[in-house]
Formats: sequence, C-alpha cells, structure tokens
Amino acid sequence: MQNSKIKILKTEILSDNWYTLNKITFEKTNSNGSVQTQSREAYDRGNGATILLYNKDLNTVILTKQFRLPTYINGNSDGMLIETCAGLLDNDNPEECIKRETEEETGYKISKVEKVFESYMSPGSVTEILHFFIAEYSKEMKMAEGGGLEEEGEDIEVLELSFDEALTMIDTGAIKDAKTIMLLQHVRVKNIL
Repeated sequence: MQNSKIKILKTEILSDNWYTLNKITFEKTNSNGSVQTQSREAYDRGNGATILLYNKDLNTVILTKQFRLPTYINGNSDGMLIETCAGLLDNDNPEECIKRETEEETGYKISKVEKVFESYMSPGSVTEILHFFIAEYSKEMKMAEGGGLEEEGEDIEVLELSFDEALTMIDTGAIKDAKTIMLLQHVRVKNIL
C-alpha cells in the first residue's frame, strides 16, 4: 500500500463465513486536490490460477463443466458453466497450484506449464489476482478420470473439444466465463493452435 493519495481509515469484517467480506472506509485525494471519504466492500477469497490445456496434433483443448451458483442466480438457467481448469493457490505458488488443480479436475498430470499473464478479474469488488497458464497435453498424460475433489463438493465434467468448436462456443454464448475466453483468445492471437 504505497499510494500517498489513499488513507485507509477503517476496516470492518462483514462476513468470514466462506471467505472474507470487508467494508473499507478510506480517504482519497482526487486529481484536483479535493479529499473524499468513501466506503467500499471488498471480497477476499485469495488468489488463484487457471490453465488451458491444448494439443497441437489434435487441435483440441481441455475444458471443464460444473455448477456455479452465482451464475444460476443471475440468469444461467441450469447453472452449468464451461471453464478452463482453475483453483485457489492455497499457500502454493501459482505453478504448483495449477499442476495440482489440473490433475484433480481433469486427470491430466502435466509437468511443464507456461505462465502467459495475470489479471484482476473483478477489481471493483474482488481482491483476487488470477495467474493464467497454458500447457500442452497428450493422451499419455491422462492418469485419472478427474472430476475434482469430492470432499470439496466438486462434480466436474471434463470436456475435450476442438479448438474451433470452443471458439464458436464463445460466439454462441455457450462459453461465458471470462478466464476461459481470455485464454482461448490468447491461444488464437498467438497462433498456438
């Protein structure tokens, strides 16, 4: 916290049931020199990592499909969302996290990943930074069924799609997840597939 134009006055925990929801009151010096006092809520769930697995020979990608309650209560009729594999860091570094999550969710055991960028995903209300990775996969790397961890309530379907089909699914609205769209477009722009 180095911005001399921001002064945190008060932090209140509104909820720490699942993750932490804070109400932060702060003073902000505007560009014209005026000082405003503002309050904002910020949801802190930790940082995460996500990955797009791709196969150049088959021109395919691995995605997941699972129920996401926030989408369900905001108009997604069945609550199911097609996504890239992802998870919270849980005190791991981003690379170790995404290797663990890849094996848990997809069943693929990968050893080499490439970090392509990181991004705040919803900076108006969520503190999370997401680390974005890509990695090549092959059939030989499939060590288990995947599906996530039952003790975490995960029930994940693993999808292998052609790259062109995945891109079309963005256009049709079948893929609406931001991290997934970002990684698919990254692979497209960089001519990886």
